[in-house]
Amino acid sequence: MTMSPDHPPIPSPKIGVLLTNLGTPDAAETKAVRRYLAEFLSDRRVVEIPRAAWLPILHGIILRTRPKKSAHAYGLVWTEEGSPLAAITRRQALALKDAFGPGVVVDYAMRYGNPAIGERLAALKAAGCERILVAPLYPQYCAATTATANDAAFAALAAMRWQPALRTLPPYHDDPAYIEALAASVRASVAALDFVPDAIMTSFHGMPQRTLELGDPYHCHCRKTARLLSEALGQAVIVAFQSRFGKAKWLEPATDVTLAALPAKGVKRIAVVTPGFSADCIETLEEIAIRGRDTFVAAGGTDFACLPCLNDSPGGIAMLRTIVARELEGWVSPA
Repeated sequence: MTMSPDHPPIPSPKIGVLLTNLGTPDAAETKAVRRYLAEFLSDRRVVEIPRAAWLPILHGIILRTRPKKSAHAYGLVWTEEGSPLAAITRRQALALKDAFGPGVVVDYAMRYGNPAIGERLAALKAAGCERILVAPLYPQYCAATTATANDAAFAALAAMRWQPALRTLPPYHDDPAYIEALAASVRASVAALDFVPDAIMTSFHGMPQRTLELGDPYHCHCRKTARLLSEALGQAVIVAFQSRFGKAKWLEPATDVTLAALPAKGVKRIAVVTPGFSADCIETLEEIAIRGRDTFVAAGGTDFACLPCLNDSPGGIAMLRTIVARELEGWVSPA
């Protein structure tokens, strides 16, 4: 059929893959961090306190005091490419660019900050993507991470007249491809150290205890990842949860408290792996690699290593290719 000369151009049908991660400020500066934290901490999925009680605390106290401190922390890990999290997620998308055939477009977005999920979904749709896989890169499902990323994608579709078909990547906390890649990364990283660790610790991002009681599977997913990693490595691992915030009870044991207690128990050399993070970020590079090390050494530890996340390593990319390809089945013919 011949189209009218004044018909708008229609791109050839494509399939999109949108890798998503938590987010980052645009710069390691107080103003940019305040803007980022305002968006992040205003999310009802992240802070489940009634708005009337939370917003005065957020705008009256937290956004007046925390941005400067957080900007300093970001400054310690900022790179020439900018935020480590954004830079690594960008490289992951580039590494997968041609992984699924010429008709598949791979892009990335951040839940908070830039590039935004809605913006990149619109770009994929404009490029002709009639089917899109939204892939939150969180191995363990949590409403405050996976669900809110999906919320942002669904909200973007709600504003579209012509919506693409949408799929979302499920959690992969116990996926054999993920566990094998994680174990291989830990083995290689430990082998490269100039000391033999007395123990390996898995540090997951913490969540309020209340989320577990309300039915969030995150704690169980973390525990299962740690158990499967332990079995793959053939040795026990210590499980802890980092990044506590506020006065509420959080998942335990806490990473900082555990690190401070280990030297007195004879653990003087430790390697910490952060399996809940698909890319190194402020929580791994500053909270663990810098502050965690200081805590451990101050308590009498002698050797400390924060092992890298899977990032855009060959093993990490192979794992992402496997789990994404599985979710594209029926849309993309197997290679």
